[in-house]
Amino acid sequence: MLTEDRYEYIIENINRNNSVKLKDLVDILGTSESTVRRDLDELEARGLLKRVRGGAISSSNFTQDISINTRKQENTDSKIALGRYCASLVEDGDCLYLDAGTTTNEIIPFLKGKDIVVVTNGIHNIDRLVENKIRSYIIGGSIKPMTNTIVGEMAVENLSHYRFTIAFIGANGISYNSSITTPDVSEAAVKKKAIQLSKRPYVVADSSKFDKVSFSEICRLEDVSIITNVSEAEIDPRIVEASEIITI
Repeated sequence: MLTEDRYEYIIENINRNNSVKLKDLVDILGTSESTVRRDLDELEARGLLKRVRGGAISSSNFTQDISINTRKQENTDSKIALGRYCASLVEDGDCLYLDAGTTTNEIIPFLKGKDIVVVTNGIHNIDRLVENKIRSYIIGGSIKPMTNTIVGEMAVENLSHYRFTIAFIGANGISYNSSITTPDVSEAAVKKKAIQLSKRPYVVADSSKFDKVSFSEICRLEDVSIITNVSEAEIDPRIVEASEIITI
């Protein structure tokens, strides 16, 4: 079993049972005890679990996927305020990548009337884009029902045909040790590609995302600017030093 596959199995097991035993992992993964110990040490360094005698337990700051219907109900006022500010950065003539997510979705109403082109992987973004008469494209790929998102290798390949002047990306976790993360490897790959193809990539995050960690890295802190409703004084100073923080 490949290293990343072992990591994914360990994290899924901890999420399900809140703990794992070293001996059980050795038996199930079919690898040596020293290899499993190294795996646990690496995952602890990423902030994804906490090592204990004989195994590991869940890390309290670890985030998991939540359904889009649940996330729509969370921090609504903050998301609308963030959406309004993000839209103010968009100018006529921009080619915009709009990531799937409930925060990025709130940008759309404030884009009405702008002469722009939007590319998105968010199925739930389409109705709003059409409603606001915004010229738009949705990339092809596999559908992830929990988040109404287009993901997978086809999505990444499809994205490679575009170039963006600006991109707004969602994330589940922002921390100094683990950078910017999301629970799903296939979603992370799409986000990473969009950032690479954009002149001005922004991660949009409310207060609930800081000092949290998810399984898969999207990018390094220095690769993006972060738009948030959190003041710099409330953010880990190492994050402030590594990335441009824009507080609304």
